[in-house]
Amino acid sequence: MAAAAVKKWSYGASGLILLLSVFSLSQSASSGDTTYRRQLSVQLNPGAPAPPQGFDLLHVRAVGVNDTLHFLLCSLGAPTLLLVHTNTSSSTVKVNWSQFSDRNVSSSLKVEPESSIIYSTAVVFSRLLEYDDVNNTADPTSDLFPPYELQNFTWSPLNLSGPTAVLCGAATAFTAGSLCLQLSVFESDGRGQSWPRLLHTANSSQLWVWLDGVLPRASHSRFLLELQAVGGAYPPSRVEVHQSIDDEFTPSIFKVSQWVSSVNSSSEVLGFLQWKPVAYRRPHPALEDATPCRHSDPRPQSSEGTAAASGLIRAFYTEPQTFGLNMSFGLAGDPFYNSTNFLRWTVLVGTGSPPVDSFSPMVLAIMAAGLGTPMILLLVGGVFVCIRKRLTASATAYEPIN
Repeated sequence: MAAAAVKKWSYGASGLILLLSVFSLSQSASSGDTTYRRQLSVQLNPGAPAPPQGFDLLHVRAVGVNDTLHFLLCSLGAPTLLLVHTNTSSSTVKVNWSQFSDRNVSSSLKVEPESSIIYSTAVVFSRLLEYDDVNNTADPTSDLFPPYELQNFTWSPLNLSGPTAVLCGAATAFTAGSLCLQLSVFESDGRGQSWPRLLHTANSSQLWVWLDGVLPRASHSRFLLELQAVGGAYPPSRVEVHQSIDDEFTPSIFKVSQWVSSVNSSSEVLGFLQWKPVAYRRPHPALEDATPCRHSDPRPQSSEGTAAASGLIRAFYTEPQTFGLNMSFGLAGDPFYNSTNFLRWTVLVGTGSPPVDSFSPMVLAIMAAGLGTPMILLLVGGVFVCIRKRLTASATAYEPIN
């Protein structure tokens, strides 16, 4: 009996040690490498002899130990974010401003030395689409209104606050309201403070896209946003959807979508767009303000059409490859846009592998308590049974006869 109790104790102790080890490793993984930092510098219209007319070009330079990320946000035509990764900490951006403003010359914007470029990608916000969901089916293929071409919007000057910039624009067809984008570039790993609280790294940037006060063209309107991802040899071409069992940071959402570029489906990811399939109907949302999103499959697009819509694409790429998809907001039965006249969606754009979310220390502590308590009870129970049986055996044994 003593051997059996010791065996139980051994199993319980081994299980507890294993659980604590997993907890420790998971806690380390969830915290990430917060020691790696990039040095950020911000330039508006770098090298321009005078402020350009009707648009801005923002350059955020993120310098690492032996590499540099160049983030360029431009409102010349359709708003575009370009990310260029180089293998040197001394690479720079050069702009031929007369050619750049004309929008008809390739290579008027360069990252030098050009031989240092490891990877580049761009995302173009090309069109805003609206449809009348009178039957509440959330089917965007019917009753579409004429699209809003974002290249034809009037864009306000960029509003800068450190490595964060806000760009707002309006169409002549808007009787009120605006479409805005907010770019944030990060010097280290972290997490957004507002839902969906995406995990970011020093190799990524975050874009908020929102509609605010735009009057819909029908009482049952829903919206779609057309995105075009551009690259050189390997543009983002496929979307991967990953499941999760934890919704701690984005309540009620158990998926993350990643639009990735790679040499082939089994090779290392070169760059990505990452988002949670959720948007919010208020600037400071509660859980009931969440509305699900859906994306279409990426399809090849006309590179000429994309370059014509975006001055930045025309200026940087000579032979771009383009894939496009639509992001639709709202499912059947969800409130329509006019319930709040506000809609905000968040996406990360970065190089390398997308950040992977993991359980937070709080969730891990709850799991450890839930799983560890039975093991501790088993351990204590085994020791108690062992002692009790030994005492019982001693009390009932025959006394020796002198």
